[in-house]
Amino acid sequence: MDPMFLPDVEKAVPGGLRGMEIKAGKALGLPIPQILHLFAFKPDRTKHLMSFTQEVMRGPSPLSAGMRELIAGFVSKANDCLF
Repeated sequence: MDPMFLPDVEKAVPGGLRGMEIKAGKALGLPIPQILHLFAFKPDRTKHLMSFTQEVMRGPSPLSAGMRELIAGFVSKANDCLF
């Protein structure tokens, strides 16, 4: 995966739940989505975005959660992003 445009964020000691995900992924040699570095950099400032995302993806909707995941995956692929 390409490095971030914010190397200080990517190199910071990750905190919170996202930090644990980053550490586990690195231990397994997995690529780390750049958005996780942002969430781990200042977890107290991104918790609202995480809540919003979970509500959009898992909250009440005429679309199933699986269909929303499929749409998100399609859009990510179209934007050349890992999903």
